[in-house]
Amino acid sequence: MTAVQTQGSLEITQWLGEQQEAMVQLLSDLVNIDSGSYNKAGVDAVGARLIRFFSDHGIEVAVTPHAEFGDILRAEIGDARRSKEQHNILLLGHRDTVFPDGEAARRPFSIADGRAYGPGVADMKAGLVMNAFVMAAFKHFAPQTPLVMMMTGDEEIGSNASRDLIMQEARSAFAVFNAEPGRASGNFVTGRKGSLGYRLDITGKEAHSGVNFTEGANAIAELGHKIVALHALTRVEDGITVNVGLVSGGQSVNTTAPHASAGFEVRFVTNEQRDALSKAIDSIMATTVVPGTASTLTRKGNFLALAPTPESERLAAYYAQSAQDCGATLEGEFTGGCADSGFTASAGAPTICGVGPVGGKAHTAAEYIELPTLLQRAQILAQTIGKVLATT
Repeated sequence: MTAVQTQGSLEITQWLGEQQEAMVQLLSDLVNIDSGSYNKAGVDAVGARLIRFFSDHGIEVAVTPHAEFGDILRAEIGDARRSKEQHNILLLGHRDTVFPDGEAARRPFSIADGRAYGPGVADMKAGLVMNAFVMAAFKHFAPQTPLVMMMTGDEEIGSNASRDLIMQEARSAFAVFNAEPGRASGNFVTGRKGSLGYRLDITGKEAHSGVNFTEGANAIAELGHKIVALHALTRVEDGITVNVGLVSGGQSVNTTAPHASAGFEVRFVTNEQRDALSKAIDSIMATTVVPGTASTLTRKGNFLALAPTPESERLAAYYAQSAQDCGATLEGEFTGGCADSGFTASAGAPTICGVGPVGGKAHTAAEYIELPTLLQRAQILAQTIGKVLATT
């Protein structure tokens, strides 16, 4: 690291250390806005608050509008590496939560015993605050640093609206940090499962089950056969699971069921497993056991796996060393959860995840972050960026 870089790193760390109160205030503002994935106005209101923050620090934000879900925001500083195909460091985060409208009013942002609470405080509004302040720090003290921050609006429902832009951005990145919450243990994430989500609809033919039984075609019976076949794809030892979590159907107990439906998801460790599972599911759908029934399969979600590579392992080593420099001992770990980091990794960008403030109990009323880690994780991320730049 050059003397200029070292000086900039010291100034960035020092400046961030003075921002705790401002960070908490911004986090409070964001948490107190309802922003469930289907609440476009709320997700965009979170975006507007972030845009105002960036404007205060002289950072421009480009907005890609979306008619149904939250707009996609992109903040950028620096332009020194435009001559290279992979020329940016990407900070990633999403503004949507899983909570219904009114949740922020029912249990607004609060602090107790060193923890902050509120809807989406960990997943992942604290990560957005961390990323925003890191961007501002580099803008003030190292403005040529090629940093991009993406803020999407539909991650909790599969990122269908933002996936293509995420992967496009990732192809221009030589490092990606996804600010999902740090694990409750304090660790960050170096591997994640991917998932496929589906809705299965089966049509049959109604008939009186006593008088005209043979004239009917029972959609529930066909669904039962398909559920058994789907669950048979599970191989826990290989990290593959299939779960049919929703079922419905039928008209009455004395009528052969004219319709049935199910929702299910598949989780996997590698994208190669994903391809094989997709083919197996297509084969199951193409096989009809109960004559007279027909099946329609609709894909509802699709997260790619975050699989470690030698490049991402180097990135993780830089992060762990930066954590040690800040007085914390952290390791990378694997999780069965999915995130947008799977898209960036699959696009070829070295990626680590779970670098946001440490938290737990996401998607519940007990969701929290360890408040001191809001600043700590910002400083660790800033120092890691410095290490990456010094070796790229």
